[in-house]
Amino acid sequence: MLDTFLAAWGLPLWAVSVIRGVIYLLGILAFVFLNAIYLIYLERKVSAYMQQRLGPNRVGPRGLFQSVVDAIKLLGKEDIIPREADKWVFLVAPIAIFIPAIMVYAVIPFGPGIIAADLNIGVFYFLAVASTTTIAILMGGWAGNNKYSLLGAMRTVAQMVSYEIPLVFSILGVIMLAGSLKTSDIVAAQREIWFIFLQPIAFLIYFIAATAEVNRGPFDLVEGEQEIIAGPFTEFTAMRYALFYLSEYTNLLSVSALAVTLFFGGWQGPWLPSWLWFIIKVYIMILLFMWVRWTFPRIRIDHLLQFNWKFLLPLSLANILATGIGIKVYQVLVTGGW
Repeated sequence: MLDTFLAAWGLPLWAVSVIRGVIYLLGILAFVFLNAIYLIYLERKVSAYMQQRLGPNRVGPRGLFQSVVDAIKLLGKEDIIPREADKWVFLVAPIAIFIPAIMVYAVIPFGPGIIAADLNIGVFYFLAVASTTTIAILMGGWAGNNKYSLLGAMRTVAQMVSYEIPLVFSILGVIMLAGSLKTSDIVAAQREIWFIFLQPIAFLIYFIAATAEVNRGPFDLVEGEQEIIAGPFTEFTAMRYALFYLSEYTNLLSVSALAVTLFFGGWQGPWLPSWLWFIIKVYIMILLFMWVRWTFPRIRIDHLLQFNWKFLLPLSLANILATGIGIKVYQVLVTGGW
């Protein structure tokens, strides 16, 4: 419909494509920034409720504008670059961590036809782009010329690279059922039954691995204040630090959106508009992530990696095997063919 409207103005095809891309980008940026501001406020309120305290309650009604004031404060702070820092890497790292966090939304279907790029390899694109975050974290830890930052970056990269493997394997079961890497096709395949009912173990693996991937508690070793101050973020100030902080909530939103797409039928639901169903499901997932963060204590890095390699990875492989057997049995019993 947007292409038809733009073409009616007599614009050439390349101009229509450029304008459409700019509109999608602005829409995604607005969606991400507004949600990130609210999610910071929401997490403060959720954690306060679990710890029997009030949380933000001074700036605006019930402290609603606290996140906005914090953003203004960060904009006004001095931007400090350590004297011995690797300057160019230091400058690029905050940008490098935020760009992939935005790019992954291109393949998220917010509703029927509401998707920036409905790629045939949508899930693969999401995973490939999201995995580049590890490079930015390593850049941040190296650039500050701080041993605590480098230590935090190294163990965070070890965590993220390790947990990417069961994360991918958990998604593979869904892809086998849908028969496609296209996110819109995966949503369409859940018209009769959501994949959470067919792949409960895969969802559990995805949830745990995604928690580790976005560095949230109990896997928030990127900011183990007791041992490494703030990890790779230690030397960053003002808006450079804010970009690291903002990327965490942007990634939280994206992995929640992917979970809804893969396991909870995406935008499908009765009565309400499709985009509203999608947002409701995403926020339920986000609240689940927050509940886990403020319930369980942080675990040690060696325990974290042992849990991944000795339990989560074999379980994800077993789930793929069980899914393949289940698909074959279904073909034999229902369709009568091999």
